[in-house]
Amino acid sequence: MKSEPDAYSIDTLKRDGVTLWDGIRNYQARNFMRKMAIGDKVFFYHSNCKPPGIVGLMEVIDLNIIDPTQFQKESKYYDPKSSYEKPKWDCVKVKYLFKVNKFISLHELKNLFNEEELLLVKKGNRLSIIPIEKKVAELILEKIK
Repeated sequence: MKSEPDAYSIDTLKRDGVTLWDGIRNYQARNFMRKMAIGDKVFFYHSNCKPPGIVGLMEVIDLNIIDPTQFQKESKYYDPKSSYEKPKWDCVKVKYLFKVNKFISLHELKNLFNEEELLLVKKGNRLSIIPIEKKVAELILEKIK
């Protein structure tokens, strides 16, 4: 799961302990999030910074939460086409697990994996949520601990 560090960082999550992962406004990313299960571990990835990369690990603790930002007119995630009767957007709640001991950059990920192994390294990928195969996740975990 990606976030820009100036919008919401791993340090902010560490301070907060838990957060709603809201504001997702891409159907494919939303659908990936809908496949998550309680207890799933999630990499926290800082994007749109120099250098981008994996900065921490979170755990999914709640599912299928209606994203409140879709109804907040002052929010940049407001969606006038969504209604309380038929909300289009939902989110999950995650909790902080740890900040990485060894930062792993996008450049390093590109050297370790091809785009079939890790969608994140695919040219043009802009999704904020992507699934990762267990084997790839285990290799990444070994590098960041």
